[in-house]
Amino acid sequence: MIINLHQRFNHYLHTEKLLDLQEINEKVISYGWTDDGENLTGYYIVTENWVMRYDLSENYLGKERLIHEYAKI
Repeated sequence: MIINLHQRFNHYLHTEKLLDLQEINEKVISYGWTDDGENLTGYYIVTENWVMRYDLSENYLGKERLIHEYAKI
C-alpha cells in the first residue's frame, strides 16, 4: 500500500505547526518521494534545518543537516 504523503504532511505546510519526529521539532518546508531511477524507494521530509529520509515501509533511514546558502562558513 502506498503512503499518502499529502494526507500525512500537507497540513504542516504554510502554518505554524511543528513536526515532532526523530528529535526534530520544526516547521515542514516540503516533502516528496525518493527513487532509484525506475522505482519509488521511499520519501523525504524537509524541515527548516533537516532532511529526514524513510523507506517505503516507513523505516527511518537517517537525517542530514541542511546547508543554507546564506550561512556563514
